[in-house]
Amino acid sequence: MYRSIIASGLAALLLLPAAGVLAKPGKELPPGLQKKAERGGELPPGWQKKLEVGTVLDHDIYRHGVIVKPVDKHGIVTISIEGELIRLMHHSREIVEILRSH
Repeated sequence: MYRSIIASGLAALLLLPAAGVLAKPGKELPPGLQKKAERGGELPPGWQKKLEVGTVLDHDIYRHGVIVKPVDKHGIVTISIEGELIRLMHHSREIVEILRSH
């Protein structure tokens, strides 16, 4: 009896992380793009046109990035997103500089 209770409790705990994966992220992207980002697909070519110094980088686009230079003493991080190098404020995701563009 105790084994079945423990086993069912363990099974419930193992399913908890999966529930977080199914939760919808913030509505920063259009629905079709959001679904594509959730599936881990590449972002469409048009997203680069929205990159502009002084704007805030969408969280879903930021998640596709790879940190190439960690946060410095000024709070700036450099990330690479599909070939774009972008420097931005770590906490606010405000774009400070776009270093390389296709």
